[in-house]
Amino acid sequence: MAAVSISSSPITQVSQHAPVNTSLQPQLLTRLLLDLRGRRFSVDRETIMNLPESVLLCLFPNGLVLSRQSQAFSDGGDNEEDDEVYGVDFDPECFAYVLDFFRNASDTFYGTNTSPGLFAAQQHLLDGSPSDFGPSVSQNPLLTKQAIIVLREELEYFAIPPKEGKALTDEHGTANQALLDIKHKCGQNVMEKRNIFTALQRNVHKENNIAEQHLIDMLCMSGFNRDDEWGFRAMEPSRCCISSIALVLLKTGIVHHPPGQNSERPVTIDYNQMATAQKLLLFWRKPARKCWWDGLEVDLAVPGEPPIPVKLWARRVWTLELSLV
Repeated sequence: MAAVSISSSPITQVSQHAPVNTSLQPQLLTRLLLDLRGRRFSVDRETIMNLPESVLLCLFPNGLVLSRQSQAFSDGGDNEEDDEVYGVDFDPECFAYVLDFFRNASDTFYGTNTSPGLFAAQQHLLDGSPSDFGPSVSQNPLLTKQAIIVLREELEYFAIPPKEGKALTDEHGTANQALLDIKHKCGQNVMEKRNIFTALQRNVHKENNIAEQHLIDMLCMSGFNRDDEWGFRAMEPSRCCISSIALVLLKTGIVHHPPGQNSERPVTIDYNQMATAQKLLLFWRKPARKCWWDGLEVDLAVPGEPPIPVKLWARRVWTLELSLV
């Protein structure tokens, strides 16, 4: 049998390093076009990545791919990103509230083209000794980033009307109009209670839960006030559910004083406050959740009508997180 040369072998004739067709590789999107219940937002990639983890999970429960998935069918046009719309089941007003707060916080901290930010005035703090803020400056991002406390509440409520009332369900479990009206009035009753800590403080008094009291104290030392209200609060469509969110700047202990005679703004540090703020870093990219039941009896009667007592149960889920921008 004649020997087959290596050069004529069908195996060796195939290149071991096939050229890569870069045109078929996914292209990273610079902006995303989101459709939130009929309202569209054009958001750049960096803004999306800076959003709180808990908000991202609500926006994209199945995950988000920041690259074009249909590149193989692309004709390479410059405006193709505008054609890829991500449908998102999330309240557009809530999303606008978060975007505005994060944008304003970033402009205040880093400055704009017309005004310097707080970061420029406190850069000298990076030269502080390691004993001031821990082992090293690199381990304390509060010196170089703007920290935002993110507190969300998902509230599901359940109305138990009087037995002798007209609020009923049929044999298929469908509520009649009287029961639907009671549910709507209960939702409005809960919506009007906008204070953040009232329900949790009520639970503290009922259960004598010291850990919950410590949570309230920690949040109020870090940026919240005890009488603060939710920054955004709205009922979810076609559901007995109310979504709320509150955003505040973390009190880091870095104080920017008014300008002096030389127009410079002195910067001082409250080290005790800085130590408290560093505890919140435990919630950076690691949202923590708390769930509890809250029961109340409310009267839904309008003035001049007989009382309509309704037992109202609410399942509250809090999500606490720290974001750095």
